[in-house]
Amino acid sequence: MHIPLQGFHTFFVVCRAGSMKQAACELHVSAGAISQRMRELELRHGQRLFERTRTGVTPTAAGAALYADLRAAFQQIETVARRDLPDDAARQLVVSVMPSFASGWLLPRLGDFARRHPAVALAIDSDARVVDLKNEAIDFAIRHGLGSYPGLASRWLMSPEMIVVGAPELLRQGPPIRCPADCLAYPLLHDRERRDWTLWLQASGSASPKARRGLAFSDEHLLVRAACEGQGLALVRDIYAGADLANGRLRKALEAQWPTQFGYYLVGLPDSFAASGARAFVEWIEAEAARSRTAPAQVLPR
Repeated sequence: MHIPLQGFHTFFVVCRAGSMKQAACELHVSAGAISQRMRELELRHGQRLFERTRTGVTPTAAGAALYADLRAAFQQIETVARRDLPDDAARQLVVSVMPSFASGWLLPRLGDFARRHPAVALAIDSDARVVDLKNEAIDFAIRHGLGSYPGLASRWLMSPEMIVVGAPELLRQGPPIRCPADCLAYPLLHDRERRDWTLWLQASGSASPKARRGLAFSDEHLLVRAACEGQGLALVRDIYAGADLANGRLRKALEAQWPTQFGYYLVGLPDSFAASGARAFVEWIEAEAARSRTAPAQVLPR
């Protein structure tokens, strides 16, 4: 009798992950291959084994019964298979990162992670879009927010401060800036949502409709580059301006700083934080973030 071991194992992984895409990542095959194996298994059993949901898949009554029969056997097999593997057993670990954070903070530090954990194949997905960690082949996302992500776990990394910066020549030619309201005499450079200047000026008692005028950029790294070119004042997170402040391409226009209410968080499925390769990355990035927070001066490579 032919026993479809590959199909049974794939079924076990899909049930455990609750997602065919996540199972495809774990088994290093395409999502189409997973779907094909599940169709063949359903044909063999003569009934549906899964129902599709908004967030993934869930087993039918027949599927749940089959999973109960297979679970213990495959868990034991996986335990035996992992027994001789090193702690950093190689597999691709995919981390989604906003482009500005990737270039301004993470990229200069990645070489250290590679040296410490050569067996972990780390892949950086630099994209500002909202990713679906439950259904995409992505292990973690680093995002800027309040840390509340339903159904996911998050670890706080840092909360950079906001500073006002401008090109030295622009500041020499313009009127003096002694308080936040004085910034309104200059062109203002914005993030895509145009919220930061408005909130910053409101917090200082200098609210004005002029706070929303000026160029806007979808990426904070581009915003900093525009400030370096003298196109206006930028209100940016200090970690993105450190290198340009150090080499003189930018100057602080005002010494007052405004701590942001948001922070950067490492976000993932609760189980993702426990996997061996993932655990190595989590511990490493938390340690790097802690060093950044306690460093006396934040100067980042370009």
